[in-house]
Amino acid sequence: MKNNRSKILVLSDLKKSTSTTLKSAVNLAKMIDGDIEFFHVKKPIDIVERENQLSAMRTINEKHAQTRKKIENLINSISKEYNVNIKHSFTFGNIKSEISKHIDEVKPDIIVLGKKSQNSISLIGDNLTNFVFSEHDGTILLASNKNTFEPNKELSLGVLNTSDESFKLDLAENLLEHTQKPLKSFKIINKVNTINKTNNTVVNNKKTVEYVFEESDNTLKNMSNYLSKNNINLLCFDRGNKNMYNNSTKANIKDVVRNLNVSLLLTTEQN
Repeated sequence: MKNNRSKILVLSDLKKSTSTTLKSAVNLAKMIDGDIEFFHVKKPIDIVERENQLSAMRTINEKHAQTRKKIENLINSISKEYNVNIKHSFTFGNIKSEISKHIDEVKPDIIVLGKKSQNSISLIGDNLTNFVFSEHDGTILLASNKNTFEPNKELSLGVLNTSDESFKLDLAENLLEHTQKPLKSFKIINKVNTINKTNNTVVNNKKTVEYVFEESDNTLKNMSNYLSKNNINLLCFDRGNKNMYNNSTKANIKDVVRNLNVSLLLTTEQN
């Protein structure tokens, strides 16, 4: 019997933050009743020309065994701790082509990536992140390594420039069931009488505190302070909302990712 559980694909480079990224994926899976798959691609080893074929094959086999053991240790530890099944696989090859092929085969509903820190030079300019954005039209979770949300703990959820209609989606409703009260809503508009004005509204029968910011060069940096002050560990944003600033083209999704040091759930209307 096949159900309609969401498919969550975690793409990892096996760096130090991988465990945190995977835990965020586990938490999301528990909230939305999803299945998790972990996938890693390792670049082919550069074989020195003077190495003979036997030596090269031995080196590749050693690296393959090391990678498999590293992934199994990580997966088994988290699976046991949180009582969740996590499918996992890896391959050697061209990173982008192998990821593209895997996405096409799995057809995930949500892709999870580790979010670059604000101090990282690459940030959203990271080629892999941009590539996944272009390959996957659905929801993407960029999991922060610092301001994280842990499995089995209540979520502190915020939304950015999200309409009430967007929160009629199944994904959003599942998140709201696990959210601390009240929900925090952040909105950026062209003009506001009182900067950082706070309003109280209701979204899906949940009390919501709304923070309104006037558009400026420092808006997202100021908002980042509010996110930290309110202990927000997941911020939802419609990735199809290219015109985030209400009739302004100054900012886009790259600005959001670059300036907000929090896990981001970039949703789409099709969910």
